[in-house]
Amino acid sequence: MNPCISRQLLTLCLVFSRLISVCYGRMNPQFKVKAVNLGGWLVTEGWIKPSLFDGIPNKDLLDGTGMQLKSVTTGKFLCAESGGGTIIVANRSAASGWETFPLWRINENTFNFKVFNGQFVGLDTQGNGIDVVATATVPGASETFQIVRKSDDLSRFRIKAPNGFFLQAKSEVLVTADYEGDGGWGDDDPSVFVFQSSGGLQGEYQVTNGYGPDKAPQVMKEHWSTFIVEDDVKFIASNGLNAVRIPVGWWIAQDPTPPKPFVGGSLQALDNAFRWAEKYKVLVIIDLHAAPGSQNGWEHSATRDGSQEWGKTDANIAQTVAVIDFLAARYANSPSLYAVELINEPRAPGATLDSLNKYYSAGYQAVRKYSSEVYVVMSNRVGDGTDAREFFSLTNGLTGTVIDVHYYNLYSDVFNNMTVQQNIDFIYTNRSQQLSYVTTSNGPLSFVGEWVAEWQVQGATKEDYQRFAQAQLDVWSRATFGWAYWTLKNVNNHWSLEWMIQNGYITL
Repeated sequence: MNPCISRQLLTLCLVFSRLISVCYGRMNPQFKVKAVNLGGWLVTEGWIKPSLFDGIPNKDLLDGTGMQLKSVTTGKFLCAESGGGTIIVANRSAASGWETFPLWRINENTFNFKVFNGQFVGLDTQGNGIDVVATATVPGASETFQIVRKSDDLSRFRIKAPNGFFLQAKSEVLVTADYEGDGGWGDDDPSVFVFQSSGGLQGEYQVTNGYGPDKAPQVMKEHWSTFIVEDDVKFIASNGLNAVRIPVGWWIAQDPTPPKPFVGGSLQALDNAFRWAEKYKVLVIIDLHAAPGSQNGWEHSATRDGSQEWGKTDANIAQTVAVIDFLAARYANSPSLYAVELINEPRAPGATLDSLNKYYSAGYQAVRKYSSEVYVVMSNRVGDGTDAREFFSLTNGLTGTVIDVHYYNLYSDVFNNMTVQQNIDFIYTNRSQQLSYVTTSNGPLSFVGEWVAEWQVQGATKEDYQRFAQAQLDVWSRATFGWAYWTLKNVNNHWSLEWMIQNGYITL
C-alpha cells in the first residue's frame, strides 16, 4: 500500500475514533447526561423490589432489625443498662435506644444481640455463667442465642442461651439464663417475652444473609439476570436518555468469591450492562453505592445493622481505593465508560471531611491511572451543616471532576404540608439557588445524580405530576454535567422512570 494512502487511512481512523468519543460525550464540555439510575439491581434495596425477600424464613428477623422485648411477668422492656458494658435488666416501661437490640443473624433461628453502645448480649462467663450482660465487643459462642417463637403467635419469644437454658426475667433488675421451661406460653412464665420491632433493613447484607449460603447465590443470580435486561437499555436509548448510573457494591471487586454473606455474580451482570450500553450507544456512570464499612448506615450502603464505619482507618480508605482501581482498570477501555463516582451519599458527621478529602484524592488518581478522559464524580456529603462547595478546594487544578448533589422534595418536614404549587415553586426558587451555588465557571461540573417526580402531596393528578416533573427537568438542565432520575424500575410507580415514560408523566 502507498505510504501516503496508509497515513491518510490512519488519520481517518483517528478522526473517526475521536468523533465516536465526542458523540459518546467523553470529556465534551457541551455534552450533558440525561440519565437514569439502575437502582435496586446490583445493590439491593428492598423497597424497590419487596418480592426479593419473600422466600426468606423469619424475614422479620433480618440483620439490623431493632428487637424490643417486653417481659410478660414484669410488664417491662429488656434494657442494656447504661447502653451497654454492664447488666441486662427488665425494668423499662417504654422502649427507645437502650431497649433496642439490633440483630446479627447467624441463621433463621440463631442470632447475636447488639446493644446501643456496640457491645453484644452474652453470659457472664467471668462470674456465675448465668447472669445476662452486655460486655463483649466481638460476639462469640457466649453471645449466640436461639429465638424460639410461639407457633400461633409469632410475637411471643423465648430465647435459648448457649448454656442450654432459657433467659428469664427473675425480677426487674435480674435477667438470667437458667430457666428450663415447661413449654407453656402464659403470662406467668418469666421466660416469655413479647417482641416488637423498631424497624429493619432490607439491603444487600440482609437479603444474602437472610437466604443463607446455599440459597442466596441462586436467588441473586436470578434477580440480576431478570431485573435489568438488554431490552431495558434499548428502552433507555430510544426514550431520550443517553446514560445510566449503575450503583455497585464494594464486594464486586472480589467477584466471584466475595466475603460472606455476599455472593458472586454481580460483576458478570455489570459486564453485560457495558456490552448492552456499547450496543445502544449509552454512557455508563459507575457509582460505588456501598463502600466497605458503610458510608452512611443506610440499607443501600449494605450496612449490616445501621452502623457507619467507613473512613475511620487508613486501611478502610485503601480498601475502597482498591475497589475504584479495579473498576477503572476493567472498564477504562470501554467507549461507554463516562464517569466513575467514588462514593455515594457519605453521611456527615461520621464521614469526615478529612477522610473524604484523603479518599477522593486517592480515588481520583486511581481512575487517572487508566484514563485521562473519564470523569471522576465526588458525592457531596448528606447531613446537617455541610457546605455544598466543601470539596471545591480539592478539585482545584484537577481535570474532569464532578460534584454530585441529590435533590428530593422528601425526607424533611419542610415538605409535609406543601401544596402542588408550593412544591413546584420550591424547585424554581430554592433548588435553583442551591444548584447555582455548586455550578460555577471555574469549579467542578455539577450533577444532580438523584431526583424523582414524587412528593408528599396527597391526591395529586397526572397533570400535577407532569408539571412537577417538568419543573425539575427545567432546573436540572442547568447542571453542567447533567442529571439522573432515581430509578428505572420500582414497584412504586412514580419512582419508576420506565412507568412514568410509558404512562405519559414524563416526556424527554
